[in-house]
Amino acid sequence: MLSDDELMAEAGRGSQAAFEMLFDRYREAVWRFFRRRTPDAGVAQELVQDTFVALLEGARRYKHQGRFRSYLFGVAYNGLLADRRKRTRRQTDPLETDPASPATKHDDVIWIREALAAIDETDREILMLREYEELSYQEIADVRRIPLNTVRSQLFRARMALKAALEARTTQTVRSTHAGH
Repeated sequence: MLSDDELMAEAGRGSQAAFEMLFDRYREAVWRFFRRRTPDAGVAQELVQDTFVALLEGARRYKHQGRFRSYLFGVAYNGLLADRRKRTRRQTDPLETDPASPATKHDDVIWIREALAAIDETDREILMLREYEELSYQEIADVRRIPLNTVRSQLFRARMALKAALEARTTQTVRSTHAGH
């Protein structure tokens, strides 16, 4: 089995089969990356395609510097930022939480999703890179092009913001439960 770097080298030399292998390895992970960040599945699919097109176009210039996965998520992250800038110029609505039915309102997943939506976008992004994409601190630093210590401090701040949002939600739920009795 060829490594990701070997496949990128082959893709850079024009091998469609090598590129398809990379696509098969990572399409689900890249799809999940975008789907967690965009409310529209169609937009997420477009971003996945854009990411792999950019990957293919840059295959000849690819240099092995760290893990390929970091490079790929860096391409995806940059595509996401570019799409957000484009959509902001069009003045679209910001990311909102999915509407939840009353039966699932107290589900932990819904609480976390709502708390993530309530915190600052920068905090949300760094948490999602760490917790959902499972990137290391160094990989996050590479993706975001920031120093490692900045990643550490931003993750600390983001976790505190998420904790505060979850605690506020818990307090609100307890108050509404007591008010109903």
